[in-house]
Amino acid sequence: MTTPASPPPGVYHSRSRVTRNRLVLAAAGLALVLLGYLIGRLQGGSAPAPAAAAAAVPSVASSPAASPSIPDAPASPSTEPSPATPAPGGLDAYSVIQAEAASGQQGTQVQETEDEGGGQNVAYIGNGDWLRFDDVEFGAEPATKFAARVASDIDDGGGRLELRLDSPGNTPAATLEIGDTGGWQDWESRTADVEPITGRHTVFITFGRDDGGDFVNVNYFAFAR
Repeated sequence: MTTPASPPPGVYHSRSRVTRNRLVLAAAGLALVLLGYLIGRLQGGSAPAPAAAAAAVPSVASSPAASPSIPDAPASPSTEPSPATPAPGGLDAYSVIQAEAASGQQGTQVQETEDEGGGQNVAYIGNGDWLRFDDVEFGAEPATKFAARVASDIDDGGGRLELRLDSPGNTPAATLEIGDTGGWQDWESRTADVEPITGRHTVFITFGRDDGGDFVNVNYFAFAR
């Protein structure tokens, strides 16, 4: 059997030389990219760092000066009444507060509404039921008016929607007398004076009626100065 001849030493030397030359050229190219980027940064340039430079110098790419500010997203349009606006840590008393957004409740249910704007309303409300809304912000200038969007279909008697602060057992700050509006989805706005309210409170909407049975649906409410 004939043993293949080994390549002459010059072949290995040539390959090794080519490999070294390629490594030197690659290192020189990366050094030029980094040098150009750093010069641009020192001169106040705003061009983003190339990918290679960002990978090689993460401390520069992640510095606060290189991070752009993110603008706030625009609010989505809505055909419904404006929802309650979050005050810092709470709800703005002077925007529309949807009844179904209650933090807690007793004896009520939610259903689709036929009122303007659509959405939902709170229904099947009877004597002793209540809704709770946490952290409602009234500010330093007092609220003096209270309004609620209600519907009712009762043939006899009526009922009361009462506004209470911080506890369902406290004295009402405002009372709306509720009578027949023509149907459970025939909506009317009712208003009442309210004892001046400032600061932040838990708001309870309580319901009372001398006779048994459901007597009112509520869609939303708000306060005014």
